[in-house]
Amino acid sequence: MGSDRLSDFIAGNLSNHEKALAMMPPLTGEASELLLSCRPDDYSASAIARAIEDCDARLLALTVTDMRDDAGLPVIALRVNVRDASGVARSLRRYGYDPFYVGLAPDSADTARARERINELIHYLEL
Repeated sequence: MGSDRLSDFIAGNLSNHEKALAMMPPLTGEASELLLSCRPDDYSASAIARAIEDCDARLLALTVTDMRDDAGLPVIALRVNVRDASGVARSLRRYGYDPFYVGLAPDSADTARARERINELIHYLEL
């Protein structure tokens, strides 16, 4: 299946939506997304990756989007392998970038069920 999708991507047989999903699939598990904007002269993929790796996180995806911020600067979408990307955002700021959005992967059914069970346990402990 994976190689068929790759072959279709290379051959140009995927719709724009399918191409976008192939390049950056929906978030799952322990991952976060960040959006930042910067002047084209200040853009450095290696500096962004270093800022992320300084927090013991890994850069899973980096995409220069066709979106623009209020000042007309290009928006860069990042995906990192940590659930709480606040440390990554701080590190990016130290490197001169200003992330304006940090989003989390939606909770999985297992995580939601575990949260419910913990809340039930807390309820019984409070009795």
